[in-house]
Amino acid sequence: MHNIYTKIIAGIHKYFKQSGVEKAVIGISGGLDSAVALKLTVDALSKENVTAIMMPEKGVSLDENIVHAKLLCDFLNVEHYTVNINKFLTDYLTLPWKPNTLAQINSKTRLRMAMLYSFANTRNALVVGTANKTDLQIGFVTKYGDLAADIHVLGDLFKEDVYKLAEHLGLPDEMISKTPTGELYIGQTDEDEVGLNHKEIESVLVQIEKGTSKDEMINKGINPNTVQKVLRLVKQNEHKLRTPLIIEATTKTL
Repeated sequence: MHNIYTKIIAGIHKYFKQSGVEKAVIGISGGLDSAVALKLTVDALSKENVTAIMMPEKGVSLDENIVHAKLLCDFLNVEHYTVNINKFLTDYLTLPWKPNTLAQINSKTRLRMAMLYSFANTRNALVVGTANKTDLQIGFVTKYGDLAADIHVLGDLFKEDVYKLAEHLGLPDEMISKTPTGELYIGQTDEDEVGLNHKEIESVLVQIEKGTSKDEMINKGINPNTVQKVLRLVKQNEHKLRTPLIIEATTKTL
């Protein structure tokens, strides 16, 4: 893990230097991914250049996660703010088209990202994303929500790698062992949302990277239902990792 840690730190430092920006802002939830991302960012840029913003939803976000997030910020000695998002979400419910459940859930992640960019614009900072490779590959992310960051420091790490890196960084066991959740609604967990745990998902993603066919994966002993589901998720969500299409409307000349 030391080599991975060193490469990420160097990558963060290089990106900010090339951007001509010294400050970073990151949304922190008390979960593993944001905790690891925060620690990496602090190690790369130093504590005085990093701000963390907690954006809980009262009635949904667990008190335990809010406490853990604050404790980590205090331990790392970084500037941090807590902004409850409930009052901002209320207006979404009054929209004339009456947003459905999915729209309301996605509005939460987009609202949080809008807050991070409000801070970034105000303080001349860049937004650090917390999405890992597993979530990115299967599309367990929201367009213009958690995908909208300037840099994804965990984007080349599968979830299992994030666990290992967290141990390498010496993060508290209570953060490493807790059940992953985006706290999008009461009782929500990532595993229940996707229907697979991260090890099952990654057993397929690793094979995809190797160019292994569907039939070969099944012959290797991977559950056929798992293979089918992960392949479907990757295919239907690959649009999330593309930049928006620009329609060519002018004649190009050499």
